[in-house]
Amino acid sequence: MSLLLSPFKLREVTLRNRIVVSPMCQYSAVNGFAGDWHLVHLGSRAVGGAGLVIAEATAVTPEGRISPDDLGLWDDAHIEKLRQITDFIRSQGAVAGIQLAHAGRKASTASEWKGGNVLLPDAGGWQTVAPSAVPYRESDPTPRELTIMEIQQLIADFGAAARRALAAGFQVVELHAAHGYLIHQFLSPLSNRRTDEYGGSFDNRIRFLLEIVAEVRRQWPDHLPLLVRISATDWVEGGWNGDDSVRLATILKDIGVDLIDASTGAIVPGVRIHVGPGYQLPFASRIRKETGMPTGAVGMITDAAQAETILMNGDADLIFMARKLLRDPYFPL
Repeated sequence: MSLLLSPFKLREVTLRNRIVVSPMCQYSAVNGFAGDWHLVHLGSRAVGGAGLVIAEATAVTPEGRISPDDLGLWDDAHIEKLRQITDFIRSQGAVAGIQLAHAGRKASTASEWKGGNVLLPDAGGWQTVAPSAVPYRESDPTPRELTIMEIQQLIADFGAAARRALAAGFQVVELHAAHGYLIHQFLSPLSNRRTDEYGGSFDNRIRFLLEIVAEVRRQWPDHLPLLVRISATDWVEGGWNGDDSVRLATILKDIGVDLIDASTGAIVPGVRIHVGPGYQLPFASRIRKETGMPTGAVGMITDAAQAETILMNGDADLIFMARKLLRDPYFPL
């Protein structure tokens, strides 16, 4: 029996196989609203046989969008179309998930095919926020440092988005704590220069994520799983690293997180990463073996034999695929 094609259970949700459609920004929403593009994009991958289909990074506030064309879940009005999408995904035997996110200092940019440049307020952009007033690139506008009151509001916003995700029919929520976006900005000492209870020590830098997990768990039913995507290393000396990720996963396991989706990087620009097939796998493997936390492997996994070997070796529990499933939505079949 192929492990890749075997069921996998998270809490009371059973996936029909170990193939996950990794969240991928589509830059096709209007004012945060999903449209028929999202129905076809996500629905076709459910038709194609994936076990779990995760919708793209979905902003919990308007200012949390990477671009003006990102999905949002800050308003109850966003629920209706998403419900149509989750109903279709479920009708095809797949499980619908959604990634909740806030882009922080990497927000307010143009969509990739519109140049990907920073958008100033007079060009449809907005003031960005971050743990500290440190821009992503030196040439970028400086983000505004969040106040304690604003941090508490954002934690509540993540919880409210989780409540809306439930109303929209999603059965899995993933928190986006990777790729240089807001939660990752708090985790990494490269971007978090705070001197209060949300900065400095490891325990302080992880506090924002832990409080979001607690609030989301308060809004999200006990029988449904909660995942967290992390950048397991910043690939930079003095940044977040593999040891930090193992330590964090141990804590998350005890407070209601069910799986770590182990990606890497993107907290600072210009980092040289030796990319190749399965290049991020060692991080998923180490977290799984040292903490007992289930993990998802992601990053240039494009072949069934490769995926099967990862599972057989005990390096991960789920295989997250992005570009492979863009090229061939019916790969699982």
